[in-house]
Amino acid sequence: MWTPSALGLTLLLAACGQGNVPAAAPGGPGGAPPPAEVGVITVQASDVGLITELPGRLEASRVAQVRARAAGIVQKRLFTEGSGVRAGQALFQIDASPYQATLASAQANVAKAEANLMQASAQAERFKPLLEAKAISQQEFVNAQAAQKLAEADVAMARAAVQTARINLGYASITAPISGRIGRALVTEGALVGQGEATPMAVIQQTNPMYVNFTQSAAEVMTLRSALESGRLKRAGVQAASVRVLLEDGTEYAKAGKLLFSDLTVDATSGQITLRAEVPNPAGTLLPGLFVRVRLEQAQVSNAITLPQQAVTRSPQGDSVMVVSADGKVAPRAIKVGAQQAGQWVILDGLQNGDQVMVDGFQKLRGGAPVKPVP
Repeated sequence: MWTPSALGLTLLLAACGQGNVPAAAPGGPGGAPPPAEVGVITVQASDVGLITELPGRLEASRVAQVRARAAGIVQKRLFTEGSGVRAGQALFQIDASPYQATLASAQANVAKAEANLMQASAQAERFKPLLEAKAISQQEFVNAQAAQKLAEADVAMARAAVQTARINLGYASITAPISGRIGRALVTEGALVGQGEATPMAVIQQTNPMYVNFTQSAAEVMTLRSALESGRLKRAGVQAASVRVLLEDGTEYAKAGKLLFSDLTVDATSGQITLRAEVPNPAGTLLPGLFVRVRLEQAQVSNAITLPQQAVTRSPQGDSVMVVSADGKVAPRAIKVGAQQAGQWVILDGLQNGDQVMVDGFQKLRGGAPVKPVP
């Protein structure tokens, strides 16, 4: 049985034994843990482009319908469907024999009119001395001069008929009005074309450069213009805004385009403004009618900071980030968030160059404990 004196002796011996046990090292069992490592980025302000991504559709920069301007039977098709053609290149040949005959007849009429003019001119010259000798009346001399003028007019008319006949003969050879890529033939050899109408025969599209048409909310455009005028934003370039095209598979087209214009009116139904950009297409990669995504850099924010989305906490009370100080202390800081660009937030206010902002390791935070920032 334990007695009070025996229990007191036991406690005394236990106390003396503890004095010989070395103290636990810091960070070991029973000590303070080492600072938790957290991922940070050191922010640096720069000019950030405000990029808007919008759906668009590609369109040929020039489109021309090839039509028959002379009536006749199509004798030959002189191009390969789907190939490139040059302006002035012959595409179809219409039976030219009626137009050749018309030209020959017009040329004969010129010769006839010139002969009549020669005769009328000679007669008018002969009448001059006769009038002076009073061998003919004044009226006869006037009639001779009028006949000469009439013959001159006949010559001019005949020559105009020759020119018209040559033009119509030229229409028998149907040529490309523009350079570009030609589609399928809309008529075949043996077809009668141009009979009472300008028959469509093919379509040529100029695909270098290409146009891309897209729309943007009128409210966004007005807000952007207001910011540019007030100086809160600056223009993206000295000339036209830069445009990038994303293809249907998500890849970015290699060549940058430029914004040509924005429409002056707002669509009453959709509230959208139509914009058009021009994109180089020397290799023919872009095709008319394709749906694409357009990345348009319309303005730049001066001295802005970008942060990954996971670094920013957004709430009804305001936006904030966790900033690591030089002594490893972590504290929230209120910020002003702008637009989202390429998966990152544009920070307009609240941070300075050199601030270390947490982007990873939030679950390691322990109330008030210091951390070790890791870039």
